[in-house]
Amino acid sequence: MAQHAISNPTLANIEKRWEGMPPQEQADLWMALRDRMKNDWHELTLQERKAAFGPHGPRALPPPGETWHVFKMTVLGIAISFVIFVLIRTQARPAPKTMNAQYQEMTNEYLK
Repeated sequence: MAQHAISNPTLANIEKRWEGMPPQEQADLWMALRDRMKNDWHELTLQERKAAFGPHGPRALPPPGETWHVFKMTVLGIAISFVIFVLIRTQARPAPKTMNAQYQEMTNEYLK
């Protein structure tokens, strides 16, 4: 089943226009490209190839600094978790007197 190529005006400058397009138009264009890619890829026009495999839409590159921001937030989350852990441990009651090695050995002897 041969499908018609997507018009060049629709695909012109798609890399810059993608973010400003309404979500429905983005979805329609992506579905049309997906349907075109189901056939022989050699039949895709140059504009369709750029639109399908370019760094926009689902294949967009992360914004600059995002990796560093994710790393900082992860370290912050771990640090906050550690502080909460230490605060809980400092407020806890001491271990019961039955939790020492001597008491455990005496219990084992008694149970024999």
